[in-house]
Amino acid sequence: MSNVKLHSKFDQRSGLRWLWLAIIIFMIDYLSKVFIIGTMTVNGSTPITVLPFMNLYYVHNTGAAFSFLSTEGGWQRWLLALIAVVACGFLSYKMRQASITQTAHNIGCAFIIGGALGNLFDRIQYGFVIDFLDFHYKNHHFAIFNLADVAIFCGVILYLLSSLKKTS
Repeated sequence: MSNVKLHSKFDQRSGLRWLWLAIIIFMIDYLSKVFIIGTMTVNGSTPITVLPFMNLYYVHNTGAAFSFLSTEGGWQRWLLALIAVVACGFLSYKMRQASITQTAHNIGCAFIIGGALGNLFDRIQYGFVIDFLDFHYKNHHFAIFNLADVAIFCGVILYLLSSLKKTS
C-alpha cells in the first residue's frame, strides 16, 4: 500500500485556505448596509462628530466606481455583475495556484473577492449598490463609497505589492 495522499482541488496547502477572509469581508459589508438601510433614508446625511472629515450619506449607485455608467439605461447592472463573477473566478484560480504561505497575495485576493461579492449581492438584490461613506474636506467631497469598495481597494494594493515582490 502506498503512503501517497491524494489531494482534492481544495488543497490545504493552496491559497484557497484564505477564502474564509472573503466571507468575513462579505458579511461585514452586508451588515453595514443593513444598518444603513435600517437607520437612514436615501440621500440622507449624518455627520460623524468624532470624524469631522466624514459623513454617512446613503445613496443608491447604479454604476461602478465614481458612479461610472450610472446614467445608462440599466444594462450596466448585468455587465458589472458579470465582471464581478469573472473577477471572483479568476482570483479564486490565482489563489488555488498560490501557496498558503503567499500571505499578501492571498489576503489581497480574498479582500477583492469579498468586496466584489458584497457589491454583486447588492446589484442582484436591489439593482444598485448601497454606498454611504462620504469623506470630505470643507466643501470638497470625495466619491461616496462603501466597505466593499474599501476592501477591493486594499485588496488591489496588496495584490499589486505581492506581484512586485515576486518580480524583484
